Amino acid sequence: MLRASAFTRRQVLLPAKAARALVCRQRNDVAGSIKLPDGLPDVKTEVPGPRSKELLKEMTKKVETGTVSFFVDIQKSKGNFVMDADGNRLLDLFSQIASLPLGYNHPALLEAAGSSEATMHLANRAALGVHPPSSFQQEAIEALMAVAPAGMKEVTPMMCGSCANENAYKVAFMWYQAKRRGEVPFTEEEVSSCMLNQTPGSPKLSILSFVGAFHGRLFGTLSTSHSRAIHKLDVPALDWPIAPFPVLKYPLEKYAAENEAEEKRCLQQVKELISKWSDKGCPVAGIVIEPIQAEGGDNHASSAFFRQLRQIAKEADVAMIVDEVQTGCGATGKMWAHEHWDLSHPPDIVTFSKRMQIGGYYLSRGRPQPYGRIFNTWLGDLAHLAVTRAALKYIRDNDLVKHSAEAGNVLQAGFHALEEKYPTLLVKARGLGPFTAIDGRSEEIRNKLCHDMRQEGVYVGVCGDVSIRLRPMLIFTSDHAKFLLSVFDKVLSKMA
Repeated sequence: MLRASAFTRRQVLLPAKAARALVCRQRNDVAGSIKLPDGLPDVKTEVPGPRSKELLKEMTKKVETGTVSFFVDIQKSKGNFVMDADGNRLLDLFSQIASLPLGYNHPALLEAAGSSEATMHLANRAALGVHPPSSFQQEAIEALMAVAPAGMKEVTPMMCGSCANENAYKVAFMWYQAKRRGEVPFTEEEVSSCMLNQTPGSPKLSILSFVGAFHGRLFGTLSTSHSRAIHKLDVPALDWPIAPFPVLKYPLEKYAAENEAEEKRCLQQVKELISKWSDKGCPVAGIVIEPIQAEGGDNHASSAFFRQLRQIAKEADVAMIVDEVQTGCGATGKMWAHEHWDLSHPPDIVTFSKRMQIGGYYLSRGRPQPYGRIFNTWLGDLAHLAVTRAALKYIRDNDLVKHSAEAGNVLQAGFHALEEKYPTLLVKARGLGPFTAIDGRSEEIRNKLCHDMRQEGVYVGVCGDVSIRLRPMLIFTSDHAKFLLSVFDKVLSKMA
């Protein structure tokens, strides 16, 4: 039974009067009293400016540029601030699509990247599945396992989030078939038929995903991604089940009963789809889900929903794959977002990338046998793993996940205050730690707000149809949050 409190536990709410006072103070601060340790924005031209537009025009002649926002001067970017090609210094809340753990040009990461170790691995990139360096265990595996989610027994490095998920699906299929087959070798028919893409060697199995999900753009992951049509058009898709993801009503405390019923409906659909795909001869081998549907619009569900989903997977004897590509490495106020759920049994697979600087997945049970079926030339990248190790050490030594969670409290309270102050412009303030979002009342409002924020020196991302998403780095503080909210208030006051 879901508890109503499940829908309010993660939000940090201020009383209305206190929330209004917070925004009022923040707006006064932006006039000049806020001092940030890494300086303030400095906007000299429109963003994107003339130099970015010139570079874009030239680049378009030879490279696809439809997704380019503006060009960046990486060398002059620092900390929470990105410098664009026109010399505009922006507070960056998009962080290279949520992939920078410690901001730009962090000394600890520059030192690691410039070390003789990283240079050696960059110049002599190893095929880690065949010829790992003698230091591989100490340099890479121990560092990744030191931050492994509870219950995870081993790790497999990969190149990116998409290939981490793609190979996680393969693991789920191999586990499922091993359970079916028992302790016997492959048959001659299996061996010969798989070479022709036919059963029984190439079995009919499926991965269950959710409406609004995004897990990558490779062939299998694209069949489980449902956030934007343009990602999928003209590409054949696998006939796999797609369950509804809860569409919660906000504010959560007002609609607790309705949201409980919505989550119950979605969980029932999961059960029915597992049964249906079994009956049609394409059984579900795994369920893949994001703790927060990031690309799909920062869609949330309660911890109780995920606990019940874990139980459904366990009862159906299918793998539960938690895609932490965007939510991992401290993004939500805990090292891994699924730690908020208080699961009685760990997920079977947890995938990661982005802030971790390398892709991969953790397993809570044994790897598929025989060996060699999950493989590629590099199986990760030791040069980037040197940076990963330095980032994880700095995060741990400076307790950045905890400090980031505190900044998230300020962001969530401020967003709720702004939503109350500008109800014709904003709706659905939500978040988990600093992983926060708010919706514009329309796509037009959302887009104008993001454009005007850039002109004020703040760069925010978008997702879904009307959502603004914040992906602050782990060095983002409560003072940065207060400054950000004051700029939001300034821009919104002009739009109201």
